[in-house]
Amino acid sequence: MNNTPFHKCKSVLSRERNDFYSVQRMDWNRTWYTDKPDLTECFQNTVLVWFPCVYLWLLAPFYALKLYCHDCGCIRISTLCTAKTVSQPIESQYGHLSLTLPHSPQVLAICIIQLERIRGCRSSVFLFLFWVLAVVCSLVPLRAKIQLEGVLNLHTQCIIAVPLRLVVKGYRTPLEAGDLWNLREEDTSDKIISDLEEEWTTECAKLQEKTMAAGVALGTRLPDQAQILRKLQKEQSSGFCLLRTLARNLGPYFLTGTMCIIFHDFFMFAIPQVLSLLLGFMNEEDAPLWKGYFYATLMFLLSCLQSLFNHQYMYTCFTVGMRVKTAVMGLVYRKSLVINSASRRTCTVGEIVNLVSADTQKLMDFVVYFNAVWLAPIEIALCLFFLWQHLGPSALAGIATVILIFPLNGFIAKKRSKLQVQMKFMDGRIKLMNEILNGIKILKFYAWEKAFLEQVLGYREKELKALKKSQILYSISIASFNSSTFLIAFAMFGVYVLIDDKNVLDAQKVFVSMALINILKTPLSQLPFAMSTTMQAIVSLKRLGKYLCSEELKDDNVAKAPLSTDGEGVLIDNGMFSWTKEGPPCLKRINVRVPQGSLVAVVGHVGSGKSSLLSAMLGETEKRSGSVSIKGSVAYVPQQAWIQNATVQDNVTFGREKQKTWYQRVLDACALLPDLEILPAGDSTEIGEKGLNLSGGQKQRVSLARAVYRKADVYLLDDPLSAVDAHVGQHIFDKVIGPKGVLRNKTRVLVTHGMSFLPQADLILVLVDGEITESGSYQELLSRHGAFADFIHTFASNDRKESVTETAAQRGRTSLGDTNSTNLQGMEPMSEIDEEQVPEDLGKLMEVDKARTGRVRLEMYMEYFKTIGMAFIIPIVFLYAFQQGASLTYNYWLSLWADEPIVNGTQVDTDMKLAVYGALGFAQGIAIFGTTVAISVGGIIASRHLHMDLLKNVLHSPMSFFETTPSGNLLNRFAKEIDAIDCMIPDGLKMMLGYLFKLMEVCIIVMLATPFAAVVILPLAILYAFVQSFYVATSCQLRRLESVSRSPIYTHFNETVQGASVIRAFGEQHRFIVQANKRVDFNQTSYFPRFVATRWLAVNLEFVGNGVVLAAAILSVMGKDTLSPGIVGLAVSHSLQVTGILSWIVRSWTDVENNIVSVERVKEYADTAKEAVWTVEGSSLPLAWPQTGTIEFQDYGLQYRKGLDWALKGITLKIQEREKVGIVGRTGAGKSSLALGIFRILEAAKGAIYIDGVNIAEIGLHDLRSRITIIPQDPVLFSGSLRMNLDPFDTYTDEEIWNSLELAHLKNFVSNLPDKLNYECSEGGENLSLGQRQLVCLARALLRKTKILVLDEATAAVDLETDTLIQSTIRQQFEDCTVLTIAHRLNTIMDYTRVIVMDKGHISEMDSPTNLISNRGQFYHMCREAGLV
Repeated sequence: MNNTPFHKCKSVLSRERNDFYSVQRMDWNRTWYTDKPDLTECFQNTVLVWFPCVYLWLLAPFYALKLYCHDCGCIRISTLCTAKTVSQPIESQYGHLSLTLPHSPQVLAICIIQLERIRGCRSSVFLFLFWVLAVVCSLVPLRAKIQLEGVLNLHTQCIIAVPLRLVVKGYRTPLEAGDLWNLREEDTSDKIISDLEEEWTTECAKLQEKTMAAGVALGTRLPDQAQILRKLQKEQSSGFCLLRTLARNLGPYFLTGTMCIIFHDFFMFAIPQVLSLLLGFMNEEDAPLWKGYFYATLMFLLSCLQSLFNHQYMYTCFTVGMRVKTAVMGLVYRKSLVINSASRRTCTVGEIVNLVSADTQKLMDFVVYFNAVWLAPIEIALCLFFLWQHLGPSALAGIATVILIFPLNGFIAKKRSKLQVQMKFMDGRIKLMNEILNGIKILKFYAWEKAFLEQVLGYREKELKALKKSQILYSISIASFNSSTFLIAFAMFGVYVLIDDKNVLDAQKVFVSMALINILKTPLSQLPFAMSTTMQAIVSLKRLGKYLCSEELKDDNVAKAPLSTDGEGVLIDNGMFSWTKEGPPCLKRINVRVPQGSLVAVVGHVGSGKSSLLSAMLGETEKRSGSVSIKGSVAYVPQQAWIQNATVQDNVTFGREKQKTWYQRVLDACALLPDLEILPAGDSTEIGEKGLNLSGGQKQRVSLARAVYRKADVYLLDDPLSAVDAHVGQHIFDKVIGPKGVLRNKTRVLVTHGMSFLPQADLILVLVDGEITESGSYQELLSRHGAFADFIHTFASNDRKESVTETAAQRGRTSLGDTNSTNLQGMEPMSEIDEEQVPEDLGKLMEVDKARTGRVRLEMYMEYFKTIGMAFIIPIVFLYAFQQGASLTYNYWLSLWADEPIVNGTQVDTDMKLAVYGALGFAQGIAIFGTTVAISVGGIIASRHLHMDLLKNVLHSPMSFFETTPSGNLLNRFAKEIDAIDCMIPDGLKMMLGYLFKLMEVCIIVMLATPFAAVVILPLAILYAFVQSFYVATSCQLRRLESVSRSPIYTHFNETVQGASVIRAFGEQHRFIVQANKRVDFNQTSYFPRFVATRWLAVNLEFVGNGVVLAAAILSVMGKDTLSPGIVGLAVSHSLQVTGILSWIVRSWTDVENNIVSVERVKEYADTAKEAVWTVEGSSLPLAWPQTGTIEFQDYGLQYRKGLDWALKGITLKIQEREKVGIVGRTGAGKSSLALGIFRILEAAKGAIYIDGVNIAEIGLHDLRSRITIIPQDPVLFSGSLRMNLDPFDTYTDEEIWNSLELAHLKNFVSNLPDKLNYECSEGGENLSLGQRQLVCLARALLRKTKILVLDEATAAVDLETDTLIQSTIRQQFEDCTVLTIAHRLNTIMDYTRVIVMDKGHISEMDSPTNLISNRGQFYHMCREAGLV
C-alpha cells in the first residue's frame, strides 16, 4: 500500500515541506558566517518576489481613492503610446515579475498609469517606489545578469531633470521672468484663498459671538473694564483662529511631509548602529572582508535614503510656507477693502505693509521648524536611550547636561521674545518712512528733512539696541548648543571612567557615542530656534489676527435698491452717524430726500460735516440710528483726488471697456482735452503715484472723468470744483453737473463752496456742526432771511466774480506744466540722456524695480566688510581658526585615548586625559561665543551705516527722483532689505564660516587616517565647487527676480488702502483683488523655483557627501591591518557629518549671497542724482537774511529736463520789498515754475535769482528754504501731535503757536480737542477735514513769519467766508513781507501792487491790476471772463 504512487508523492511533498521550513528559518552559515554570502533560494523566490507585489496590492486602493479625489484634468495620449504601455509587460522579462504570476502586479501598474493619465497626474511617487522595490528585490537573484529597465519616471525628472535644466540655463545666461515655470494650480492665489476665505469668515463670526458672550458675562463690571477685557480676549483668540483655519486647509499636505521626517529619523538612527558593527569588525582579526564592505555600503545606502526623505520633507514645508504666504497676503488685502474707518485709523499703511512682509515671513519660518518643537525632544530621548546601551548609567550625566542646557535656553528664548519690541520700533520706522515719502514735497519746501531724519534715526537706534541685546543672548544660546556635543561627551565619558576603573573607553564606545551625540546636536540646536520661531509666529499670528478680526463696514449701513423712474434717489431718514462706535456723532438728526434726477448742493463752513454726509451715503461711517437707502449704482468723486499709478486712460475707464465716442465726450466735458495735448503720449501717459506728475486741478478732473465715464445712477461729488479755476469750474458745471450737463438726468449730490452754482441747484442743504439747519431751493432759502441768506448777501458781490473766477488764473492750473513741480516731469521718461526716445516709451514715467543680472559683484562684499571694519574681521577669522583647532585637537585626543592599550583591565592616566579633553572643549566654547558676538556686533555696525546711507541718499534726492520711483520700491528697501541686512546676513555668515572651518577639520581628520582618501576627496571637491557655482548663479538671479516682483505687491497694497473708499463706491473690489492675486502669483513664480533649486542642490551635494562616507569606510576596511580602530572611528564618524556640512555650507553661502543682494539694492540709490547741499559750511549768510525780501530774476531760464522745451525763458524781473505780486496765466504758462525756481526745487538752466542781493544758487538749500515760506496747494500733515506738525524742531513757545492758530482761525477748534496741541493727527492728517488741514498750513506760515511768502492756490479747499478771513489775515500779518500769490480767485489779487501775466514760459504783461485792465490785454480778458470787469 505504501508504494502506491499516491504515497510516494505524499512522502516527497512532506520532505520538501520540511526542507522549505528549515530554509525559512534561514541558513545563517550560508548567509552570514561565510566568505561568500548568499540568500537561500526559497527566500529569493518568495519574500523578494512578493514584497513589492504586497506593497502594490495593499496601497493601490488608497492611491486610487486619492486620484479620484484630486482631478487635475485629463492628459491626452496617442494610440501608439497606449499600445506600447500595454505591450511593455509582455516584452519585459526581468526577475520574477512576469505575467506568469497570478494577479500580476504589472497589470495593476498599467491600470494605475492609465488612471493617473485620466486624472491628470504627471508624476507618481507611488509607482516610483514600486519600481525601485521591484528592481532592488530582483538584484539578488539576478546578480549574475542584472538588467535594469529605465524606470526613471516623471517624479525623478521633477527632482533632478527639470531643476537641472533651469539651473544650467541660469548658469549660461541670467534668468528672466519668462524663463520660470508657471505656478501649479494648487499654488495659485485663486485656489488657495477660495478654499480659505469662507472658512475664515465662519471662524470670525464664531469669535465675534464668543466675544459678545464674554461681554455679556462682564456686563456687571465697569463698562470700560469690560471693553478692555473683551478686546484683549479677542486679540488672543484671533491669532489662534487664524492658525486653526490655516491648519485645516494646509494641514493634510503638511502631514505628508511629517511622515517623511519620521522615515528620515529612522534611517538617521540606523547609521550609528551600522558604525558600531563596522568598528566591531575592525576589532575582529579573522572577520571576512566582505562584511566590512557590506557595512560600508549599507552605511552609504542609509545616508542616501536619509538625504532623500529629508529633502522631500523640506520641499513639502517650503510649499506649505509658500501657500501660507499667499493665503495671508490674500486675506490681509481683502480685509483692507472692507475695514471700517475707526479700525483703519489704528493701523497705518506702513503697518499693513509690515503685516504682509515681515509677519508672513515669520509664519513661513514657523512652518519649516514647527515639527522640531515636538520631534526634537523625541530624537533627544532616543539618542540618550542608545547612549545608555553603550555607556550604561553614565548616560544619565548626558541627560543632566541636556537638562541644564534646556532651562538656560528656555530663559534666553523668553528674554528674546520680550525683545521682540524691535518689531514695534520697526513698525514705527516704516510708518514714518511711508509718511515721509508721501509728504516729501512738503519736507523739501519747509526744509524739514533734518527733523524727520532725526525721528527715523531715533526709531532705528531703539530698534538696533533691542536687536543687539537679542543677538548677545542668541550668541550665548549658540555657544551653549555648539558646545553641547563636547559638554555631553565630557560629562558622560568623565562619569564613565571615574565611577569604575574597569570602565575603559574603546573605539566602539567613544565613536558610536560621538556619532549619537552628533545626531543629538541637530535637535538640540533646532529646538531653541524652533521655540524662537514659534514665539515670533505667535506674535505675528496675534498681529495678523487682530487686523483680520478688526471691525468691518456693515452691509446694512446703506440699503441698496434697484433704480426706479420715480421716488427718491437718496434717502436718509432720521440718521445719526459717527466715525467710531464710541466717538461723538459727526452728523445728527439728518433727514435728506434727494428726488430722482435732481441736483442737490451741500454747503457749510470748514469742518461742518459736508464730506461726512457723503461718507454716510456711501456707508463709510458708523450708523448709530436711522436709515440710508440709495437707488441704482453709485459713482463718487472724493475731495482729495485718488489717482492710480497707471495711464490717464486706465484711470478714466477704471476697468471698463473703452467706448471711443463716450470716452471723448467725457474728456471734453471734464476739460481734459487741452491737457492731453500737452502730455507726451496723450492719454497713454503714465501718471505717477498719487498723481505726482499732475497738478491738483488735473487730478481732480481725471477723478471726475472716472465717475462720469461710469454712467452711474447716483453721483456723490465732494467739492470737485475747488481745485480747478473758475473758467474750468464753470465749464465743468455747465458740461457735466449742471442742468444741461451730461449728468442732467442723474441724481447728483454736490458739496461746493462756489456760491454761483447754487441758483441752479434743485435743493440746497446747509450744514452747521453736523446738523442740517436749513434746506430748500435757492430762492426759498433767501426768502427765509436765515443764516444762509445773510451769508449770501455778504458775499454776493464777491461771488458773482467768483462764479467764473476760479477761472482764468486757475486755467493755468488746468493743464500740465503750471502748478506742480512735477507736472512736466511726467512728460519725459526717466533717463536723462534719452532725447530720442522710443515712441511707445514716451508716456512712461515710473521706474520699474529692475533685477540686476549675474553673480553679486565682489565690490558688494567689500562694501559690506568695509562698513564692519578690519578691526572686527581679523579677530573673527582668528577666533574661528582657534575654535576649530581646539575641536580638531580634542577629537584627535579622544582617538588616542580610545587606542590606549588596556593594562589589567584598565587604562592609565584617565584623569589627566579627561582634564586635557575638558580644557580644549571649554576653550572652544569661549571662542564660539566670541565669534558669534563679534559677527552680530559687526553686522549691526554695517546695517546702521547702510541704513543711514540709504536714508540720507533718499532724502538728498531731488523731487524728480520721487516722481519716477514708486514708493513701494523705497518702502521695500527700508523694510525687507534692511531687515535682511540686520539679521539674515550676520546669521548666514555665522553659519557659513562655522561650517567652512568644520569641513576643513573633517578633511584633515579623514586624510590623517587614510591619506589615500585625498584621491577621492579632491575630485569630490571639484565636483562640489562645480555644482555650487552652477547653483549660486541661478539662485542669486532667482532671489533678485523675487525681490523685484515683491515691490509691486507693496505699491498695489499702498494704493488700494488709500483709495479703498473709491474702490468700494465703484464696486471694483473684485477687479482689484484679481490684480493683487496676479502680483502675488508673479512673486511666487520666482520664489518656487528658488526653493526647488535649493532642494536640487542639497540632494546632489548630499550624495557627494555620502561619497566621502563611502570612501572613508571602504578605505578603512582596505587598510584594516594597518589602521587602529580609534583612527577609523574618528575618520568615519567625522565623514558622516560631511553630508550635513556640505549642505549647510552651500545653503548658508547662498543665503549670504542672496541677502548681500539687499546691500546691492540699498546701495543702488547712492549713485542717483542728488540735489545741492543743504547747508554750505563757512557761509557768510546773515542770520536775519532776507531782511527786506527783494527778489530779482536775471535772464532766468528753467527746464524740467535737458532736451525738453523751456518751462521759463528769459525772465528778468525785480520785486521790491513789501510788494504784493499776483501771478496768473493760462494752462502751461509757467506760473508754478517761478515758485519752484525760487525754492530751487528745480535748478536754473540759465541766469540767476537774487534775494536781497544774494544769488540763491550759491547758498545751501536749507539756508534758502528755511528763510522763505510757502503755503502749498496740497495740505499735508504727518502722524504725530498737532504741535509737531506746526513746529517739528521745537523752536517756538506754546504761546507763539496758540497765537498763530488764532490768526489762522483754528484756536476754537484746537481748544475743543481733547489733547489740544498734543492732539494726535492720524496718517496724512485724515482725522481733520481738508479745509482744516489747509488752515494748519497757514498757521505754519504765520509761525515762521519770514520776509517772503509764496501762496500756491492755498485756499482752494476752504469756503468763501474762511477764504475772506484768510486773505485779511495774510494782508495784516504779512504787511511787511513780500507776497507772491499764484492766483486762484482773481478777486483776491485785485488790490495787489502788481500782477504778472505768464504765457508760454515768459512774462507777457506786468503792471498794477488797474493799469493792466485799462490796457485791455490778456489780463483784461481774464477779468472779463471772471465777471470782474
